[in-house]
Amino acid sequence: MTHHDHDLEATAAAMVAPGKGILAADESSGTMSKRLEAVGVPPTADTRRAWRELILTTPDIGRWISGVILYDETIRSTLSDGRPFADAASEAGILPGIKVDTGAKDLAGAPGEKVTEGLDGLRERLAEYAEMGARFAKWRAVITIGDGIPTTRCLAANAHALARYAALCQEAGIVPIVEPEVLMDGDHSIARCEEVTAETLRMVFTELATQHVALEGMVLKPNMVLSGTDNAQQAGVEEVVDATLRIFRRVVPAAVGGIAFLSGGQSDEQAAENLNEFNSRGPQPWPLTFSYGRALLATALETWRGDEGNVAAAQEALAHRARCNAAARDGNYTPEMEREPAPA
Repeated sequence: MTHHDHDLEATAAAMVAPGKGILAADESSGTMSKRLEAVGVPPTADTRRAWRELILTTPDIGRWISGVILYDETIRSTLSDGRPFADAASEAGILPGIKVDTGAKDLAGAPGEKVTEGLDGLRERLAEYAEMGARFAKWRAVITIGDGIPTTRCLAANAHALARYAALCQEAGIVPIVEPEVLMDGDHSIARCEEVTAETLRMVFTELATQHVALEGMVLKPNMVLSGTDNAQQAGVEEVVDATLRIFRRVVPAAVGGIAFLSGGQSDEQAAENLNEFNSRGPQPWPLTFSYGRALLATALETWRGDEGNVAAAQEALAHRARCNAAARDGNYTPEMEREPAPA
């Protein structure tokens, strides 16, 4: 094993360390602007920066957060005190990461299906991001369940792109987060989600092997197996965890550095409760943690609303969500924690 592989493995292990998880703050400028507008904040480069500064300067945030995924605009900018964002993250004890895909675009000749772009020029961008301090990266594939979809060619196109991205990351000394998200949108059953998620992951790991990606030096960011949002039968926490672990054991090799679930639109408490149940089940072949965006940040953004006077309250809302999910990472979360004041 080369020195390089060892570094990747150490970084991946730090990303999924006990008692911590990954914070996704990598919405594109367009998406971030929509989120700001939704809470009445004028969407500008300044307000986007102020919001992301609020996140990174939350007191003690490094106690519960192992890594933060930044967006291109953010990693190139500085906090109001002049520190680059990646440096501020490192100083808070948090690994800086970077989203490198350029978005999900319509797959040619495949109505309702997407393929993620961003491979062209990626080697050069990764070298630049590494120079700026990025230790890991993220690429998200989007898989929609619907009538006759996903098709095999959609799964194949996305798996191939994820694997090529992951290989380029590892070449650059950066740990890839491999994110094949099977969306919860739709009226499908949990059984259908289980089937599609298994097929997606099976294809992703076949492609990762083909591209010689070192599994020890990557982190998988999957969806949990859930009922479609419009299905009348909403599976409970036990069923979600049973179904998800069943397919992971079948298709996710034990060598994978770790698994960091996406929240995918689950409510704050549901995301924590489900993660907690995974970690209450005793040891699994891989560490299981969180890589949440909305389920950590939505309440804080609502609280802040662009007002300087609300910064401390918004940071407390974020710290609270981070504490709850960090407890869930270790199987120590209880619904009572939602109502407890912060420990001194």
